[in-house]
Amino acid sequence: MRIIKWVVRLLVLLAVIFVGGAFLLPKETSVARTVTMNAAPEVIFPYIANLRANQSWSPWLDRDPDIQLAFNDVPEGVGAAMSWQSEHPQVGSGNMIIIEAQDPRRLVTALDFGEMGTATAYFNLVAAEGGTAVTWGFTSDNGNNPMFRWMGLMMDGWVGPDYEQGLNNLKKLVEGA
Repeated sequence: MRIIKWVVRLLVLLAVIFVGGAFLLPKETSVARTVTMNAAPEVIFPYIANLRANQSWSPWLDRDPDIQLAFNDVPEGVGAAMSWQSEHPQVGSGNMIIIEAQDPRRLVTALDFGEMGTATAYFNLVAAEGGTAVTWGFTSDNGNNPMFRWMGLMMDGWVGPDYEQGLNNLKKLVEGA
């Protein structure tokens, strides 16, 4: 009986630490990667602003050849939307819509991953030595969900390499490699 009480107290303590500790973590998660491309922003921007063109450089589409994609009738820019469904755990399902497009400098999308939450992704294109520095990033509000706050600590490691791969794919595409 004494061991059971000890185990219960330990579990309660761990739960308090888990939940309480979560509220010491940042409420917002951010991830961003930048790659300089030897191309003008006007050459790069159409590959970002047209969601169908994203298929040529997306880091996720190669992971699941059976992914199902659907697009709305807006070809590019504000209002263009895409949804995807995949059984692959690294791809998942969701949808995105372009909510801001400042051709050829900035694009912002709203992402909805269903039960996994929402995020805002962005692309910034800035003149740099040797071409254009393209930054792909996202921010997510983890709210008061302790699990999302803990997951926020791992997002850079989960999403960052994919953003790097996508930007490098885009770089090869726009540089004609």
